[in-house]
Amino acid sequence: MSYEQKLMQMKKLLKKKTVDKVVPEVKKEIPAPSYEQQWLDAGLTKEQNEHGIVYKRIVEYHSDHRHGDIVLFGLKATVDEWRRSGEPHPLSPDFSKPLLFFDTETTGLKGAGTLIFLMGFIEQTASSFKLTQYVLPGPDHEAAFLYASDLWKESATLVTYNGKSFDVPQLETRWTMNRNVLPPLLTHTQIDLLHGSRRIWKDEMGTFRLPAIEEKKLGFKREGDIPGHMAPIIYQDAVKNGRAELLMKVLDHNEWDILSLVALYIRSTDLLLKTEVSASAVTQTNIGKWFADLKSYERSKLIFEQSIAEYGVDHPMTHFHLGFILKREQAYQEAVRSFTIASTGLTGRERIIALEELAKLYEHRVKEWEEANRVTKEAIWHLQVDPELSERFRSRASNAFAKREIRIQRKLFPGEAQETTSGANS
Repeated sequence: MSYEQKLMQMKKLLKKKTVDKVVPEVKKEIPAPSYEQQWLDAGLTKEQNEHGIVYKRIVEYHSDHRHGDIVLFGLKATVDEWRRSGEPHPLSPDFSKPLLFFDTETTGLKGAGTLIFLMGFIEQTASSFKLTQYVLPGPDHEAAFLYASDLWKESATLVTYNGKSFDVPQLETRWTMNRNVLPPLLTHTQIDLLHGSRRIWKDEMGTFRLPAIEEKKLGFKREGDIPGHMAPIIYQDAVKNGRAELLMKVLDHNEWDILSLVALYIRSTDLLLKTEVSASAVTQTNIGKWFADLKSYERSKLIFEQSIAEYGVDHPMTHFHLGFILKREQAYQEAVRSFTIASTGLTGRERIIALEELAKLYEHRVKEWEEANRVTKEAIWHLQVDPELSERFRSRASNAFAKREIRIQRKLFPGEAQETTSGANS
């Protein structure tokens, strides 16, 4: 066969060859779990979206619902109180966003394999409070479960308990694992009431677990609650065997958690912003210091003065913190009085710092060098005998006071050779 004939044969074959059509991939629908009816019978409802199935429960509370000692309706006054105060504070909400109280239950504490299996939200409506809980049917429906939360739709202020360290990072991790099918997760403002509770009740609470806060600060005691560490086990059993009775107990546990968030937010705000609300000297001092750390000095001073009017010198730590504000205001004689009370009533590190502030005031502001010398010697003595002090702090402070003593004595006795107290005792 000639070369030309071979080319003609190949041309005929090319004409006969058909192009394969590209058939679009049909998205396979994930079937409902076999135990669906058992979950529905237990009180859950079914919701479907483009990503699969999720089960949920909705509970509504009348505005006068009481959780422990706190009436939920107080939340409106709480938000109004923050709006009136104008305080830039970690517990102040973003008024441009809806306020959601949010909590999760997970299959573990960390790791890429840890799933969120329950998300709960409470929001205030015009006349009530609405709790919505979403339950994950299984890993195949995780995208549907996350999508149902609407956290991709509108940015909100999320109020949590340890949410900054746990709930929100877990949510972000699971969202990342489903990023190919889900719209992007929005950035939400966060208010973490665990951090707030530690600031408000420091030195008053032995533990900051939420049930302890509930009992001691909210007047709420759980009855018939499941231990939190049992929730993952109960969920795994509900997915494997369909048993939903105990699963509903997990939902109750989550419900109490979120109701406590509402009550705790109201209680915390009352303590922070309402001067007529009574609190211990420790609590008032903690709150005053928090505002001082935020540079809200006027409110901080008001809180310290209110505590002193009620408790006098019984809580010297209040005088300690007030002294710094008075010094900042250049009210030096008043600051001397505050630090004198603090140095007399406190021990350990705070006593040394109070004496140091007194020495500074006497030396540089009040110009009473004999008093500055006396206070310096007192501090040096405490540095030598106080067992509460760390060696690092003791060494640093001793060196500073030794230099101060030499400088003050030069002012008292110019032209004379000086020997420090610490040097005489060494």
